[in-house]
Amino acid sequence: MKKKLTTVEFRGTKEQEAELLAVIEKHSGEKGAMMPILQEAQDIYGYLPIEVQKIIADKTGVSLEEIYGIVSFYAQFKLNPNGEVAVAVCLGTACYVKGSGDILDEISKELDLPVGSTSSDGKYSLEATRCIGACGLAPVLTINGEVYGRLTKDDVPDILAKYR
Repeated sequence: MKKKLTTVEFRGTKEQEAELLAVIEKHSGEKGAMMPILQEAQDIYGYLPIEVQKIIADKTGVSLEEIYGIVSFYAQFKLNPNGEVAVAVCLGTACYVKGSGDILDEISKELDLPVGSTSSDGKYSLEATRCIGACGLAPVLTINGEVYGRLTKDDVPDILAKYR
């Protein structure tokens, strides 16, 4: 059965939009300005929802498809906001060879949440990340920045229980 992706309603403010427009204006005419615009837009909103991408496309003249291509290609950009409980599983080489893929699958199953999404109530988000620099503790995951290491998929229910 295919899982339905959950989405969180976009709730940008007029102040955020004004700040975004100022960023776009600041970089107007610069060669290679899209990356800094997107980075600063993500700083403003915390992620880059399609509504923000549309504003950037309209104001820069760059197609929405091109902007989405950049946002979806680079791991630094997020298409969904963090949940109150932001779970990230490292899939760097050391973690992956020690079973982080199984841990990620188990978390997805436990939370009933596809990787790369946020629950509709905003409680949980689940991301696969690249190396976080804790290779000696592989495999690792973080929850709201707290690192959990030397894990197996059997550790998942007890860890998540702390955040329910």
